Amino acid sequence: MILSIDLGVFNKKSHTPSFREALSWTAAWVALSFLFYVLIRFFGHQLHDLQTIQDIQNNISLFRHPIRIDGLTYEQALDVYNRNLSLEYITGYLIEYSLSVDNIFVMIMIFVSFGIPSKYYHKVLFWGILGAIVMRFLFIFAASALIQRFEAVLYLFGAMLIFIGIKMGYEFIKGKVSDTIDTQHHPVVRFLSKHFNVTSDLKGGLFFHRAGLKVFITPLLIVLVLIEVMDVIFAVDSVPAVFSVTRDPYIVFFSNIFAILGLRSLFFLVNNVMNKFYYLKLGLAFLMAFVGVKMIVANAFDIHISTKLSLGVITGILAFFIVLSVIFPKKEKV
Repeated sequence: MILSIDLGVFNKKSHTPSFREALSWTAAWVALSFLFYVLIRFFGHQLHDLQTIQDIQNNISLFRHPIRIDGLTYEQALDVYNRNLSLEYITGYLIEYSLSVDNIFVMIMIFVSFGIPSKYYHKVLFWGILGAIVMRFLFIFAASALIQRFEAVLYLFGAMLIFIGIKMGYEFIKGKVSDTIDTQHHPVVRFLSKHFNVTSDLKGGLFFHRAGLKVFITPLLIVLVLIEVMDVIFAVDSVPAVFSVTRDPYIVFFSNIFAILGLRSLFFLVNNVMNKFYYLKLGLAFLMAFVGVKMIVANAFDIHISTKLSLGVITGILAFFIVLSVIFPKKEKV
């Protein structure tokens, strides 16, 4: 509904949002996400309809929440449970929103590589986000069912996150991050070109174009498909990262969805200031490695890091590398 208002009321015409407009929308989405945090803080138990203290205890055991409610009354246990649940949500949201920045860098690369005018970014991202919501829903609840059935999969997730973190850090240090993609030989582009009629003309920002009896797909649709494919790849990274904070699929889902809903406005904001936070990608590498280690340690040695401490560490990592970027900005090539 809010996405419809965004596109249908405030963005009827294709245009390039200004920095001020992008900042305003980003602030609005972040505020909405924190409003949901408040709702979970006081009504989080209603997600699972927890009516008794035994219900709360069962949920804590099922999803391995790092809290104890021994000797507490129902009201006291409810307060402890909801406080932890809200912290899990906001921590997961912060992880997902931060990792979205890396996703945005790839999106910018795709748009630039295909020469898409900036006025069409908003339309592509709108439909891209709708597709991402559906894919994340399926991925999250499938992963949750897999974890409940085969808990050992968490070791795989943890190892994967550590590997990705090391890989991201290595690529950053070695300067191996590409600024463009091969628009002719990319597997997705080759597949679409082989199975569909493709036109190189944008046709006024349309996804499809009819010429006689033939229907052609435009570069705008190719870019949309590429972004959807890339989001699935990023989901394989980011969703397990949130599962390191909580095993509750509802919390993982909502933290992902609120981060995704704010992705479009964040895209235009980052597009304006991306060169100002040069070291943030390195910070994301440390973040991935941290949550991977946390996941493995929690399951292998039964050492559970509190949600509050996890939030503090993640916030500290991001803040450090943002400050580092401000103090030591990237040197422009002469």
